[in-house]
Amino acid sequence: MSFKTLLAYQKGFDLAMEIFHLAKSFPKIEMFGLTSQIIRSSRSVCSNISEGYRKRQYEKHFKSKMSDADSENSETQLWLEFALACAYIEKNKYNELMNKSQEVGKLINYMMNNPSKFGL
Repeated sequence: MSFKTLLAYQKGFDLAMEIFHLAKSFPKIEMFGLTSQIIRSSRSVCSNISEGYRKRQYEKHFKSKMSDADSENSETQLWLEFALACAYIEKNKYNELMNKSQEVGKLINYMMNNPSKFGL
């Protein structure tokens, strides 16, 4: 089984791509600030899930990587908050992306709390 079959990965990847396309509309002044940070943190969610899944035979490593993915997901939420406060996104888009991020977080936490269901 591949990490690509994991629902947390799939939803995280879709969210990261949606954020990437949205962030392209942010002002140029944000290129090395908010834009790069929100893209990096959203992509890192998937990166940590894939790394953790590959080392899932080591429960502590798996949980650590899922914790890292969860932290990156929380960071993405912070950057979404800044994007809203700076008026780079509308409130309805913010709510939509936050709901998707919260869903990814729930899936990651399920994986972290139930490692035996993922081949450990």
